Amino acid sequence: QVQLVESGGGLVQAGGSLRVSCAASGSSFSINVMGWYRQAPGKQRQLVAAITSGGSTNYLDSVKGRFTISRDNAKNSVYLQMNSLKPEDTAVYYCYATDQRAYVHWGQGTQVTVSS
Repeated sequence: QVQLVESGGGLVQAGGSLRVSCAASGSSFSINVMGWYRQAPGKQRQLVAAITSGGSTNYLDSVKGRFTISRDNAKNSVYLQMNSLKPEDTAVYYCYATDQRAYVHWGQGTQVTVSS
């Protein structure tokens, strides 16, 4: 099985920055796409950002220009740098990864809270 461990969430004031990290381990299968979803109470789950093993990226429109996704393939890790945070960014952020079997693996989630 693949285990995804997230870190870096927390509380920040509006306009501040956070970086969340996710590391995959425990599998012999190669990791393809890695990325982040988020879900806030009363709202549907959103794909925030994703990155392929080749470095191609995709972002939710509302975070373009503020968030940057990156990865370290050697470490099977993915990072999301979040700048100019807004209260509407408050959510639980979930790391995900796809493997060569097309299975999707999920992290446990990390809370990001942006105060106004």
